[in-house]
Amino acid sequence: MRKNTSMNSSTLDTVRSNLRKRYSRERRFRLLGILSVLIGLGFLLFFFSSIISRGYTAFVQTELLLNVHFDQQIIDPKSTGDTQILGRANYRTLIRQALMDELGEVSGRKARKEILGLASGSAAYLLRDMIVNNPRLVGTTKAVWVLADDEVDMYLKSRKKPGAYAGRLSTDQKAWAETLRANGMLKKKFNKGFFSNGDSRNPEVAGVLGAALGSFYMLLVTVLIAFPVGVAASIYLEEFAPNNRWTDLIEVNINNLAAIPSIVFGLLGLAVFINFFGLPRSAPLVGGLVLSLMTLPVVIIAGRAAIKSVPPSVREAALGLGASHTQTVFHHVLPLAMPGMLTGTIIGMARALGESAPLLMIGMVAFIVDKPEGPLDAATALPVQIFLWFDIPERAFIERTSGAIIVLLLFLLAMNATAVWLRRKFERRW
Repeated sequence: MRKNTSMNSSTLDTVRSNLRKRYSRERRFRLLGILSVLIGLGFLLFFFSSIISRGYTAFVQTELLLNVHFDQQIIDPKSTGDTQILGRANYRTLIRQALMDELGEVSGRKARKEILGLASGSAAYLLRDMIVNNPRLVGTTKAVWVLADDEVDMYLKSRKKPGAYAGRLSTDQKAWAETLRANGMLKKKFNKGFFSNGDSRNPEVAGVLGAALGSFYMLLVTVLIAFPVGVAASIYLEEFAPNNRWTDLIEVNINNLAAIPSIVFGLLGLAVFINFFGLPRSAPLVGGLVLSLMTLPVVIIAGRAAIKSVPPSVREAALGLGASHTQTVFHHVLPLAMPGMLTGTIIGMARALGESAPLLMIGMVAFIVDKPEGPLDAATALPVQIFLWFDIPERAFIERTSGAIIVLLLFLLAMNATAVWLRRKFERRW
């Protein structure tokens, strides 16, 4: 009896010890999982905070108030009113004179160049357009807000951070900027040009609209090709294709294409669409064709998964009521699978929006100022614009690089949020 009791006690101790070890391992596993999630969130927060802290200032731009006297002797000495003469006038002289009227006369070529350097190079074009559009301004004095030079802009944005500014402004230019700021003639305003201008050599004028339109036209071409072709292919492979070695070979190739590096599709587009078919380089049409090839496997895989998720009972009920196989697929299966197909398509479009490597191969890396008006016009894309700006050493372009990344991330978040909303709104649980 004592022997059985001691054996039972030993067994219970062993069981309790094993349970304690098992529970301890489970707790460690949960802690490791939580730690992994926290590490991932930490990296994500660091990434977002780094980008936002560097890029939010791109949405604000310093502007300079000039009391410009449109001197007739400089603009149109003979009072001809000819728009060609008005357009060729030296408006930089007017800007320099307006600054000297406010800051005092300066002598010497260097000082005159430095005081003119407070204003952006685009200011002269703004005054020219004002005169050409309204010649009656000749001979009058008008207060005009113009863009400040990018170095002045960066100086004012970093003036509260000791030692943060390391630009090219001279001591006199800094003193003039402080005087203008104290007089209310230098103010930071919302940078509308960042969202309404195309690319430019001057960072204070550069914007993302041209790149955004290029991305829009590319995605439009991509969705018009990849969505119908991908849905049709997924329906055929899942519902109509015979089960043989050729179908298996197609399925294996589709899965392999989804994992191929994107730059390979760029090489394919360069060889086929540009060199063979002779389509224009740097056109959103070619970019859309390349991105559609890259997105198509993702759309097909997502479409097949959505079709498989439809319960067999739906097909059996439709066939039992006398519907044909084609009617069953298009009237019952496809409507129920469409939310999943749309979700997969949007996720594929989001991936295509962030791609730059295939676009570099088809020439969309060119410097393009004009905003595209259609898929055949030369354009660039947001990821390529970010790549181009990041390669320029000027501090103002570094700021705008981060600002463009924020815009791209907002587009991607909006597309992914749309995919989640579509899935939750139309998804049916069986």
